[in-house]
Amino acid sequence: MNFLSRMPSWVGHHLAAIRVVIVLTLVLGLAYPLGMTALAQVPGLRDSAQGSRLGDSGSKLIGQSFLDKKGNPIPYYFQPRPSNAGTGYDASASAAGNLGPESTVDVLPVKGQPDSGKQSLLTQVCARSKAVGELEHVDGSRPYCTPDGVGAVLGVFRDGGTTGTATRVVSLDQACPAKPFLATYEGVTVRCAKPGEDYGKAVVTPVRGDAPAHPKVPADAVTASASGLDPQISPAYAKLQTPRVARERGTSEAAVRKLIDQYTSGRGLGVLGEPAVNVVELNAALDRTHPVKGA
Repeated sequence: MNFLSRMPSWVGHHLAAIRVVIVLTLVLGLAYPLGMTALAQVPGLRDSAQGSRLGDSGSKLIGQSFLDKKGNPIPYYFQPRPSNAGTGYDASASAAGNLGPESTVDVLPVKGQPDSGKQSLLTQVCARSKAVGELEHVDGSRPYCTPDGVGAVLGVFRDGGTTGTATRVVSLDQACPAKPFLATYEGVTVRCAKPGEDYGKAVVTPVRGDAPAHPKVPADAVTASASGLDPQISPAYAKLQTPRVARERGTSEAAVRKLIDQYTSGRGLGVLGEPAVNVVELNAALDRTHPVKGA
């Protein structure tokens, strides 16, 4: 009688399990990964196997913020669309803003408590459009936005609650001592809003204003993508930025437009989505072909 025949059955079961673990580890944990790695080096597959790396610039599939240390746009780079992913284009915190068209009234910060405030989607759009307009030297005005870049929204108190004669009017997104964007509304003087005061009984009334129906600043320049990571902008936004980038890099607009065309993708299957310009690839190409001295 040999040794194995004298072993308890439970020991035999454990030895069998150990042998299975060793075999599976060698096959699936070592041989299979090495085989797949070797297969990925085959000509035609190698580039795809290396992922979406773009030299030292990161990934061509994930957007980046091209800002200086103070958070201001670097003028010789094309700027991406806004991002709600973390502090901006954080791949570990992909997220949307989760604000919709009803988000028009700000929570104004109380003095001494800057984190107590919260901007509405409307004010975010207005502020971004104003900033882009100033950067590109174009009209940044939009419907329902004040000249100082917040939502043009009135809180109208009426003697019948939601109906009747206006008795009091407040510019809800303009904190005192700001000058309201309208002097009067329905014959009532418009007042600035006092942070912390309850305006819940007012009828929220957005005011369109006289801004053009088709703003100079495109929609993707003032709104974030659903993931907060998209590296693309619209050709219209790229076109808006072209004079600035060409000027800052000391080259012609024609040369910059040629690169834009090179990094513009068409509609999926010819019909899905809209043409888009990959900002990360475009900026990397600009650094190679038209570098900025001293940058």
